[in-house]
Amino acid sequence: MHILFIIDPLESLAAYKDTSVSMMRALIARGHEISVCEMTDIFVRDGLVLTHSLALDIPQEADLHSAHWWQPKGSSTEQALSNFSAVIMRTDPPFDLEYMYATHLFDQAQAQGARVFNSGAAIRNHPEKLSILEFPQFTAPTMVTSQMAHLHKFYQEHKDVVIKPLDGMGGERVFRLRPDEVNRNVIFETLTRHETETVMIQRYIPAIEQGDKRVIIINGQVVPYSLARIPLAGETRGNLAAGGRGVAQPLTENDRKIAETLAPVLSERGLFVIGLDIIGDKLTEINVTSPTCFVEIAEQSDFHVPNFFAEELERVVTTQG
Repeated sequence: MHILFIIDPLESLAAYKDTSVSMMRALIARGHEISVCEMTDIFVRDGLVLTHSLALDIPQEADLHSAHWWQPKGSSTEQALSNFSAVIMRTDPPFDLEYMYATHLFDQAQAQGARVFNSGAAIRNHPEKLSILEFPQFTAPTMVTSQMAHLHKFYQEHKDVVIKPLDGMGGERVFRLRPDEVNRNVIFETLTRHETETVMIQRYIPAIEQGDKRVIIINGQVVPYSLARIPLAGETRGNLAAGGRGVAQPLTENDRKIAETLAPVLSERGLFVIGLDIIGDKLTEINVTSPTCFVEIAEQSDFHVPNFFAEELERVVTTQG
């Protein structure tokens, strides 16, 4: 197979812990070819969806902590997305207009025979914060609004809340408002940009102290370990990007119940790789753009997530082919 990864700039990746890099290494080890491009390299000419991409190799002995962990194989080439065995979308959020436009180009590419994971329509139709609203049986009390009056009412009802923008990642602009929070007006005004942008507010879940668990689903199959991202002392965000410490642990009965309920529903819609965020027994996000934590789980457990990804991708591409 020849697989195209649509990723952020290579020099921006921390290869030793990057999930996309771990996917590529697993596929290379199985004899597959890898090319990479950035989202801005995709274009349409005469109706055909094309990209400028670069084939690369990652030597088995590569120092993933160095800047030279990959090697080019030739120079950049122009190819149709439909020429690749699979196209793996791994560009990080924010999900802005450019990201949305890319999903529409994926729709066009898929109509031309490209196999895109996750599919354009699936990414577009499952915003990572809002998707949990489809599964209220698993969520904490939640409100989505841009209106200050609604936010104040929710805060007064629940006293201890978390508020966040709908387009963030890595714990960016996530605030906890404790009882008697004196800065709530300015926080509400800032995040809603004076009632012009929609946000999500949820009842605070004390179980965050035991970690924000990332549960991974690949091709409808639930990985048996989660990565509990445990916040730093005094911090309310468990995200690794915010300094959280990752601890792999077997899924709890409730984790498995949530994941096995969602897995067939979301897989059927074209979501091949999914990262659920669960705090305590509550679902908080459904990540579909570039879910992470493959490396940490593989290093701390007996389940090699990148290899499992490669096996399932081979299975799907072979079946579809």
